[in-house]
Amino acid sequence: MRTFSAIAGSALFLVAAPGVVAGLLPCLLTDHYRKPLSAVPGFVPAGFVLVVGAAAILLHTFARFALEGLGTPAPVAPTEKLVVGGIYRHVRNPMYVAVLAIILGQALIFSSWPVLFYGLIAVAAMISFVKLYEEPTLANRYGEEYEVYRRAVPGWLPRLTPWRG
Repeated sequence: MRTFSAIAGSALFLVAAPGVVAGLLPCLLTDHYRKPLSAVPGFVPAGFVLVVGAAAILLHTFARFALEGLGTPAPVAPTEKLVVGGIYRHVRNPMYVAVLAIILGQALIFSSWPVLFYGLIAVAAMISFVKLYEEPTLANRYGEEYEVYRRAVPGWLPRLTPWRG
């Protein structure tokens, strides 16, 4: 039953948080995706690669939270275990990185300065949230286990080789 609750909660949070931040808000900033696609050669394919690749990573991270951590990314329903498998062996904040990549991809696809500017605001907000809330909370919840992980795995730029902790 705990696994089902974790999957349902994670799915709900996926729609509520990244769905709004990386989907609804960029949609509104691009006139509901009705703007013409970028006229700059290479921007549209690069943007689609970012959006599709990051969406796959985002789904992977949510699955890890539900299946490995038996919880959700939502602060109100945290994981029972620290999630360090899969993509988390390369980077500590893959959800945020994926959301930012989706936003950047949309800025490229639609040649949208408002979406790019929004992405910069999102970067600042996410880094602040991680530094001021998430890292202290994880350190308190998981103690030395999190500190070892934090020292070994970078927060924002993935390491090439997976951490074997």
